[in-house]
Amino acid sequence: MILLNKLRNKLVIGALIMASQGAMANLNIFTCEPEWESLVKEIGGDKVEVFSATTGLQDPHHIQARPSLIAKVRKVDMVVCTGAELEIGWLPLLIRRAANPKIQEAGPGYFMATQYARILGRPKTLDRSQGDVHAAGNPHIQTNPKNILPVAKALTVRMTALDPENGQLYQNNLDDFEQRWKQALDGWKKLTQPLKNLPIVVYHASWIYLEDYLKLERVDSLEDKPGVPPTSGHLAEILNKMKTHPAKVIIYAAYQDGRPAQWLSEQTGIPLVKLPFTIGGTDEAKDLFSLYDDTFNRLLKTVTP
Repeated sequence: MILLNKLRNKLVIGALIMASQGAMANLNIFTCEPEWESLVKEIGGDKVEVFSATTGLQDPHHIQARPSLIAKVRKVDMVVCTGAELEIGWLPLLIRRAANPKIQEAGPGYFMATQYARILGRPKTLDRSQGDVHAAGNPHIQTNPKNILPVAKALTVRMTALDPENGQLYQNNLDDFEQRWKQALDGWKKLTQPLKNLPIVVYHASWIYLEDYLKLERVDSLEDKPGVPPTSGHLAEILNKMKTHPAKVIIYAAYQDGRPAQWLSEQTGIPLVKLPFTIGGTDEAKDLFSLYDDTFNRLLKTVTP
């Protein structure tokens, strides 16, 4: 009886071990921004362990290559980031110090989302005196929801290449996501019609893809030069400009200093809108779908009674 009980215990323990191994993530993925973390979860489900290096309240341009991030990168199978120089100040350093052969540039574990979207805002000339100019073009593709699905499809192919055993599951998850995303796009197209040609002032030139999607008219930027904080002189120029070319709304991202935008709003009476920019930027922006729901609803409040 004792031997039988021991045998049963071994079988139970063995079954538990096998079950736990089956539930373990097959891919360990490091993302640079919350939007890609959310997309990885949509495609990978419980077959991925995913981590985002930034939150919706952080500027993704300026992140420290902390030891904790290096330790994360050292163990991952894949990095999923925006690219187009958005993370140039910290991601290359992380990868170099982590010395992880799986995620070296041009390898299968190195995935940059901007490679799968039409890039806007490529500079005609490269002059660093003009501020934070991205040679590869504007990297903030996530502000246009149409850019998400092409990235999702490419991401699925890459994840399948790294983990072919779960390739069909990734494809099934993509198919489900694509169906839901297309339905959402149809809804957003109708919802946002009142925003067409809306004249706006932005804090930073980070909304170019949103402007393209909604056909917004950018009147000016609070930053005189990209990446350089607004100056009192430039704000005075914008205030004067508003007398002849008024905007209907002032936009800034959740991670940005809202005080310059607040000042201009108080001086002009133009509504001020904080947009999430990415998941977690506002309490309402909890995933990719609610990110755009919240963005559009916040803008619509400025044009509807």
